[in-house]
Amino acid sequence: MLRLRSCLVSQLLSPPSTSLVSHHHRLLSATAPPVSPKPGFAAEDYLVDTCGLTRPQAIEASRQLSHLKSSSKPDAVLAFLAGRGFSSADVAATVAKYPKLLCSGVEMTLAPRFVGLTGLGLSGPDIARLISIVGPHFRLRSVVSKVHFYLLFFGSTENFFRSVKRNSYLLSFDLERKVKPNIALLRECVLDSCDVAKMCISEPMMLSTKPERIRAMVRCVEGLGVPRRSGMFRQALKAVTFFAEEKMTAKVDFLKKTFRWSDAEVKVALSKAPILLRRSEDTLLCMSEFLISEVGLEPAYIARRSVLLTYSMDGRLWPRYHVLKFLKANGLLDQNRDYYSTILPSKEVFVKKFICPHKEAAPHLAEDYETACRGELPTRFRFT
Repeated sequence: MLRLRSCLVSQLLSPPSTSLVSHHHRLLSATAPPVSPKPGFAAEDYLVDTCGLTRPQAIEASRQLSHLKSSSKPDAVLAFLAGRGFSSADVAATVAKYPKLLCSGVEMTLAPRFVGLTGLGLSGPDIARLISIVGPHFRLRSVVSKVHFYLLFFGSTENFFRSVKRNSYLLSFDLERKVKPNIALLRECVLDSCDVAKMCISEPMMLSTKPERIRAMVRCVEGLGVPRRSGMFRQALKAVTFFAEEKMTAKVDFLKKTFRWSDAEVKVALSKAPILLRRSEDTLLCMSEFLISEVGLEPAYIARRSVLLTYSMDGRLWPRYHVLKFLKANGLLDQNRDYYSTILPSKEVFVKKFICPHKEAAPHLAEDYETACRGELPTRFRFT
C-alpha cells in the first residue's frame, strides 16, 4: 500500500512526458477556434476606394498615413468634408495634395478653421482649393486671421489665390514682424496700396524678404534711371526683384552690346521697358538682328521705343513688318509710314486699319497675315 502511494506521488510530481504534452496541444488546437490577426489600416486601398485617388497617387500618399491603425479618423474627416459641400473631386484633389488632412481632428482643428473661413466668404470649393495649395499650413491656428488680412490686402479672393498659388508659404509668414513692415516700406517708395498689392500678387516673396533687400532693390531701380514717382517704378521694382547685383550688371552690359547702346541709351530703354531685364538673351539677340539688320532701325530709335522689345517676335513684330513691307511695295501705303506705329495697336485695330481697307487691291492680305502670325512666310510676302 505504501509502495503504491509512493508510486502515485512520484508520478504526480514528475514532469509530464513529451508525448502527453503533444497530445494535449493537439487536442486544444483541434477544439479552440482559430485566432485572427488584429486588422490594420490598408491606407493605399482606402485612398483608392474611399477617397477616389488613382493607384499611383495612393501609393505616394499612403506613405504619410502609415501610422494609422484604423479608418476611424479618416472616416470622420471625410464625413465632415462631405457635410461642408466637398464633392468627390474636391476630396480626391485635396487628399492627393495633402494626405495628412485625413489625420486631422474634426472638432479641434477642422471645424474652427471652416467656421472662420466661411465667415470670411470662402465657399467649400474655395477651402478645398486652399488646402490643396497650402497643405500643412492650413492647420495653423492663425490661418483664419491671415487669410482675412490677405483678402483685404489683395482686394479679392481671386487675387489672394493667385498670390498663394505662386508661394504656398504665404500663410506661414509672420504678419507683424515681416509682412506689415515690408508693406509699409514699399509704401514709403511712393507706391499706393493698390500698387503694392499688384506687385505682391506676382511676387509674394516681397512680403517676407528682409527690409534691407527691398531697400537694395529700390536703389537698383533708381540707378537704372527710373525715379520713384515714375509710372514705371512699380514695373521696374518687379523686374529687379531678387536679381543679384552682379547678374544685373551683366544683363545691362549684354543689352548695351546687343543693341549697340550707350550708357545713356540703355538707361532710356530700361526706364521705358524695365521688363527687358527679364527677357531671355536668345530672344533679345533674335530681336536685335531682326530690328537692326532687317527692319533697318537705328539703335537710338529702338532705345527710345524699347517697348518694341516687349512684344512677341513671331506673333507681332515679324508678321506686321511683312504686311507693312507688302503694302509699301505695292504702292498701297505711304513710304514714310513708321514701323513703330503699326506695332502698338491691338490685332483687331491693326487688321481694321492696315488690312481691311485693301480688300479689293490685295484680297489675300488677311489670309497671308494670319499665315505669317503662325510663323510661315507666304509667297506674296517674299521680295527679291
